Amino acid sequence: MRAVVQRVSHASVTIEGTVKSQIGQGFLVLLGICDEDTEEDLDWLVKKIAGLRVFDDEQHVMNRSIMDMCLFNANGEPTGETTTGEILVISQFTLYASYKKGNRPSWFRAGSHEHSIPLYEAFCSRLSEAIGKPVGTGEFGADMKVELLNDGPVTICMDTKNKE
Repeated sequence: MRAVVQRVSHASVTIEGTVKSQIGQGFLVLLGICDEDTEEDLDWLVKKIAGLRVFDDEQHVMNRSIMDMCLFNANGEPTGETTTGEILVISQFTLYASYKKGNRPSWFRAGSHEHSIPLYEAFCSRLSEAIGKPVGTGEFGADMKVELLNDGPVTICMDTKNKE
């Protein structure tokens, strides 16, 4: 599995002119799945994303995870309270593009629908369980319009084939 995790101020996904999901502060996760991916890969990636410490603490240092984000007042001062951020997960087979020959990418490394859809759904469900709140989703295989405001910018690329 490959994931591009972006820290966002807000994000949304629109399908055929209708907003399917939208979130406030948290993560937009673009998720690519290949046929070699397993439940073990899924569990590792969920744990990494839920524990990823890229949100500011009271000293404005990236030291908090999505589950313990620090709240700040209008002056940028910490309130002493924490909250759980939100997550939007979008399936993106293009993360497995092969671009070695020519300029038109091929998608032969992307997972089949039969393999990818159940893993995508399980990933969203387990990530929701891990953070204790629903995870927004797109629609697997749909033409989606994704809007986001990257905060930082902070963008982390993860690949379960490179765990070390």
